[in-house]
Amino acid sequence: MFTRAASQRLLRLARGFPVVVITGPRQSGKTTLARQCFPQYAYVSLEDPDTRQRIAADPRGFLAAHAGGLVLDEAQRLPDLLSYLQTAVDADRRPGRFVVTGSQNLRLSQAVSQSLAGRAGFLELLPLSYAEADGRFDGLSLDELLVRGGYPAIHGTLVDAADWHASYVASYLERDVREISRVGDLLQFQRFMRLMAAYCGQLLNLNAVANDLGIAQTTARDWLTVLEASYVAFRLPPYHTNFGKRLVKTPKLYFHDTGLAAWLLGVRSAEAMNIHPMRGALFENLCIAEYGKYLRHHGAPGTPYFWRDNIGNEVDLLIERDGRLWPVEFKSGATFQPAWLAPLHTWQRHAAAAAQGEALLVSAAPGNQKLQGTGLAHWRDALAALR
Repeated sequence: MFTRAASQRLLRLARGFPVVVITGPRQSGKTTLARQCFPQYAYVSLEDPDTRQRIAADPRGFLAAHAGGLVLDEAQRLPDLLSYLQTAVDADRRPGRFVVTGSQNLRLSQAVSQSLAGRAGFLELLPLSYAEADGRFDGLSLDELLVRGGYPAIHGTLVDAADWHASYVASYLERDVREISRVGDLLQFQRFMRLMAAYCGQLLNLNAVANDLGIAQTTARDWLTVLEASYVAFRLPPYHTNFGKRLVKTPKLYFHDTGLAAWLLGVRSAEAMNIHPMRGALFENLCIAEYGKYLRHHGAPGTPYFWRDNIGNEVDLLIERDGRLWPVEFKSGATFQPAWLAPLHTWQRHAAAAAQGEALLVSAAPGNQKLQGTGLAHWRDALAALR
């Protein structure tokens, strides 16, 4: 059992909306969070076909019997029920009576937007962040954390991470992918997933992806939408403001969980990760995904970008907050190199007219200090600070 940062936001939403919808990837802890925060509520899972059949036969009676509080799990399995839920909510607007969870963002969001617009608050729950792990990540090396990732089941049991990810991908392909879209060739889609993992931290070129796989570009775009809708991958947009140079306007690709990305890349151990050419990209992925978890779980303001000009100068993360831009660079090495500061200094020169926050370099080098006007932070301290 983990104390999730999103619990406070869930309780806050429940005080303001009749329905709270929790979405996120499979096995991210949505059901556990809902039942922890609302232990007095009845719990019903729509995964069971018999349960779905009984509820579909008398949806009004089912909701009336649970008017005092209900956690409804995997609601996308019976989207028609949400229309009846709208009627029940309109008759009784007391906040927090219904907590709805679902793993498939696309289908659930469509059903909710059609039936519960203005009546539901939304919470996205992603895998465990470093700050939420209650110290359980402290005993893991960086390479171990990159390979294991943040899904709670891997850290709450003795299951082997590679075995867990293999089962997760098989279940994801057979259930979510088939239900979200009309993907006919699941083997080809899995190749697409592996290729996307190889794009972690890189500019996304869907033309090249489509050519490599021998599929249409429209198919590659549709499949990327599936990965995003099911919380596997996300795109980080570039910062567009013109500082006198032409800027890259292509997004970069990241995974919400580095363990899943590492498994797709064929990395099964910390030893293999330590010498893998994608180690630096996955470290960058880890840190940027952690900031995304912080924003979503807390409902915090702040917009993440990256910055890159047409000659290759780049800053990994730009945080826009309180009218200021905070540049952050990530390096997986454990020995500080002065050259690591060059991208941040380049940014500061180009953005001299913009309101800038303090530059930060996050790396595996020990210690925290300031150097040449830039903060240097060890990755553990930086991630724990998101607490």
